[in-house]
Amino acid sequence: MGLKIVPLDLKRANFYVDQHHRHNGATNGHKFSIGVLNGDELAGVCICGKPVARFLDNGKTLEVRRVCTTGARNACSILYAAAARVAKELGYERIITYTLQSETGTSLRAAGWTLVCKAGGQSWNMPGRPREEKRRTLFGTEYKYPDPIEQPKYRWERILSKGGACG
Repeated sequence: MGLKIVPLDLKRANFYVDQHHRHNGATNGHKFSIGVLNGDELAGVCICGKPVARFLDNGKTLEVRRVCTTGARNACSILYAAAARVAKELGYERIITYTLQSETGTSLRAAGWTLVCKAGGQSWNMPGRPREEKRRTLFGTEYKYPDPIEQPKYRWERILSKGGACG
């Protein structure tokens, strides 16, 4: 039996992320979420929404906010490819996501994504705008693993139509 893409509501996708993601918890809000079934078992989820970075939120760019699998072969790349197809059908010109510096991006490359740049890795806590570094999830108080916010990230993208190039 092969892997099959299915639609998911945010509550179910977030529950899956809280149960299985290595370093992130649930996300608030989405444009759509999809899952991948391995037989009758949910083998992974993908949550897509508006870009977190305000300068990328131009109404034509979508961000993959979470991808999480139980390790089923090709599940990540199938989810990334399906997210790009859905985003294109919805009229988006570009889809982006981020990986930690320690992650290889093999699934993204397999799904036709391109590494764009190094991003993030700075604290949200600034002298003029103090922020508590504690982050919350939908189903719990804090992330279950050490917060990766200080680790540099890489931004990846897939251009879905003309006019979607990085600015």
